[in-house]
Amino acid sequence: MTLDAHGTDLLLIGGRSGAGKSSVGREVAALLRDADVAHAYIEGDALDAVHPAPPGDPDRGAITERNLAALWRNYRELGHTRLVYTNTASVLGSGTALFRSALAPDEPRIVRVLLTASDDTVRLRLTAREQGSELRRQLERSAFMARRLEAGVPRDTVRVPTDDRTVTQVARAVVSAAGWPAS
Repeated sequence: MTLDAHGTDLLLIGGRSGAGKSSVGREVAALLRDADVAHAYIEGDALDAVHPAPPGDPDRGAITERNLAALWRNYRELGHTRLVYTNTASVLGSGTALFRSALAPDEPRIVRVLLTASDDTVRLRLTAREQGSELRRQLERSAFMARRLEAGVPRDTVRVPTDDRTVTQVARAVVSAAGWPAS
């Protein structure tokens, strides 16, 4: 198994709803596994899936950080130095403090990848995924986040379009952006 020799690498995969973050994240993990590259994969949305919000933590940022820190500590004890993390807003520069705190004392090299998709592609994907009243809400939120992400990501963020590409093609582009080996 290939371990990273130069320190901790954090690959953030963000994008609007329907851009393919979860599918691409799982495929990145599969490509790395097939290449026998040690890594951990965390679906960021699962870290704050609690209702109601914890007292004093209405945006669930503190519980997200605590859960991420606990998972990373466990993975790090196993020798892992590569983390693939998916979440809509993870690529925004404002989130850097969360990752630096949760992964401390490691000071990771951070690679941000913003998955992009057209409104038509997103509509097709979300229509296949969402049921009932949630579809309209997801489409509106996705359009809002597309604008926010485009305006708020750091300049060094790698943009990877997902329109008319397979999940494997996109995942290979993401792994390449990280500079990691893959099968």
